[in-house]
Amino acid sequence: MAAFGRLGQLLCLSLALVVMLPALPGSPSFALAQQAGERQGGTGILRFFFQRPAERQRQDRAVPRERVQQPARRAPATTRRAQPGVVAVPEKPVVEKAENAKRILVVGDFLAGGLADGLTVAFGENANALVVDRSNGSSGLVRDDYYDWPSQIGSVIDAEKPAVVVIMLGSNDRQQMRVQDNREQPRSQVWTAEYERRVTTLVKAVRDRQLPLIWIGNLPFKAGSMSSDMVAFNDIYRRIVTDNGGEYVDIWDGFVDETGTFVASGPDVNGQPAQLRASDGINVTRQGRRKMAFYAEKPLNRILGTPDDPANLARLPGQIQGPMPGGADLPEIDRTVPIGIDDYQLDGGPDLLGASIAPRRGEAKTPSERLIREGIAPDAEPGRADDFSRRPSPTAATDPGRTTSVTR
Repeated sequence: MAAFGRLGQLLCLSLALVVMLPALPGSPSFALAQQAGERQGGTGILRFFFQRPAERQRQDRAVPRERVQQPARRAPATTRRAQPGVVAVPEKPVVEKAENAKRILVVGDFLAGGLADGLTVAFGENANALVVDRSNGSSGLVRDDYYDWPSQIGSVIDAEKPAVVVIMLGSNDRQQMRVQDNREQPRSQVWTAEYERRVTTLVKAVRDRQLPLIWIGNLPFKAGSMSSDMVAFNDIYRRIVTDNGGEYVDIWDGFVDETGTFVASGPDVNGQPAQLRASDGINVTRQGRRKMAFYAEKPLNRILGTPDDPANLARLPGQIQGPMPGGADLPEIDRTVPIGIDDYQLDGGPDLLGASIAPRRGEAKTPSERLIREGIAPDAEPGRADDFSRRPSPTAATDPGRTTSVTR
């Protein structure tokens, strides 16, 4: 019995140790039991050991668990570009036109109005050139009952007194024309004959007043049928204007791609990509209007003799006139005036492209001169790539039985 009692005591002691291990200080259950005991005003460990399981679960739910605060996650470092500040672009000063400024009269349809806007920008800083816009957006040469350009151009010229007349017409002429009480279809034989007559009358009305005339060709359009009609109209303008002493300016290639197809976007006057045409494929944007004016600037500068003309820049003095300070006589220096990239004299001037070089006379002194004059090349050195003489190969020299030779 004594042994059995001792064995029972050991079992009870072992069981007590097993029960007490989870509640030792430092374990989560010990901390929870201590907090629960402190709230209930008793011995926390004893109450935790001998309370019922349901009561212990209620206490576990009642005691808030300590949450470990996780370190805040940092957003991945991204390189943010600083927003550049808005740079105020200084406005260009308005140049007042001189009283005797030469007037550029622009007449025609809605495209002529856009051309006038572009020319106004092009000559905005030139005090000696003034652009006068007398275009009529819905006008043309077919509907003379709406506006008759051949009969009205004379009064317009008399009122504006221009130095040069710029015409751009034809975009509104793809319609029937009344000819002797008959309505003729566009580009028919009768229609074309009457249209050519009206173009000739308009051109002669300007040329009879001894005024320079610049006719700007039509642009391509998004619709293929419209573009084909503009090609036919441009052929008429080119032939009639040239025959009557005017100048025809073709701007078609500036608004098509390399295949000749209409494009809405393309390089502007600075070579940068830009939107040239509106979404309807007919109207022209601000960059497109400036590009149309770019083609007209060259002949206008030549006719008006404005300072922008490279020919006038060539007439500026190339050296300092008069004696130098201190009385020193410096030798005369011939200075070459820079050639502008848009110099019209480069299109076939006698000094550059058309100059002929006279051949030198006398006996040739060098092999290169003999080759140029007589066509005789110098003798090639043995072993050089141009030595085509027949010589025995090295193998033939070592093998007397072989007679093969190679040609180099």
